[in-house]
Amino acid sequence: MRVLVTGGAGFIGSHVVEALLALGHDVVVLDDLSHGTRELVPPSLPFIQADVVDWTRWIRDIGPVDVVIHLAAQVSVVAAEGDPMSDVRTNVEGTVSVLQAARALGAREVRFASSAAVYGDNPRVPLAEDDTCAPLSYYGLDKWVGEQYVQFEARRGGPQGVILRLANVYGPRQRTAGEGGVVAAFAEALARGESPVIHGDGHQSRDFVAVWDVARAFTHRLGDPEAQGVYNIGTETATTIHELWRLMARVAGADSDDVRYGPARPGDIRHSRLQIARARQWGFEPRVPLEEGLLKTYQDFVRRVRASS
Repeated sequence: MRVLVTGGAGFIGSHVVEALLALGHDVVVLDDLSHGTRELVPPSLPFIQADVVDWTRWIRDIGPVDVVIHLAAQVSVVAAEGDPMSDVRTNVEGTVSVLQAARALGAREVRFASSAAVYGDNPRVPLAEDDTCAPLSYYGLDKWVGEQYVQFEARRGGPQGVILRLANVYGPRQRTAGEGGVVAAFAEALARGESPVIHGDGHQSRDFVAVWDVARAFTHRLGDPEAQGVYNIGTETATTIHELWRLMARVAGADSDDVRYGPARPGDIRHSRLQIARARQWGFEPRVPLEEGLLKTYQDFVRRVRASS
């Protein structure tokens, strides 16, 4: 199949592109490089540098596709709180634009990267796809709105929609700027020999899922007409930020007491853990143990820090 990946030069996108190529698909990458890196895209692939919102301009350079995987997004909760209009433009208008482009390109399916942030701070963890969505942040709200557009277009006879609500994704190539992932923040601090900062009291918990598992979810049963709807993609395991830090310190051989504390960040959820029974029924199962994934992530940050020094 021919697959367009928006945001394919980014953290998750570049891993999805690798997974698609390993499965023998033809891939086209679209990225504005505001957060992505051109070097993460194989030079042999068609690459279009453009803003997803300007779809009437870039569509002429794509050609027909079978599937669109939409990953291009503003991914920082903090940035969205500070500039909600910018988040709306990228995460809502951008999604509507990609859906219009997908229809024009003849795509049969759109896969959309949503987030566990759509649930808000629901205490009934683990959260299932049918649980109430009550976002606490502009980021979570805009992802939820994006989901509605994906489903709306499918109901109107457009491409079928597969919505993946991602838990906290981590792994190599993640950045600390923009994405703000706690695993990336810890890994970079350790690689630089610095003391990391825990925002809040450290008892908040998350469901951490490795980027390789996420890439498999985006490529799982691609083009299958029965693969429609919303799927949680996580591990069903809650890890507190304190526990995460101790694991990170262990894989890095560092002192786990060498940590600082800062204020909690606006829009942050207290506890987040996803139920993945529906994804398992679909045939998806996470494979990467947390400690193994953390070690590979730390090693990647060590390599990058050394390369930049």
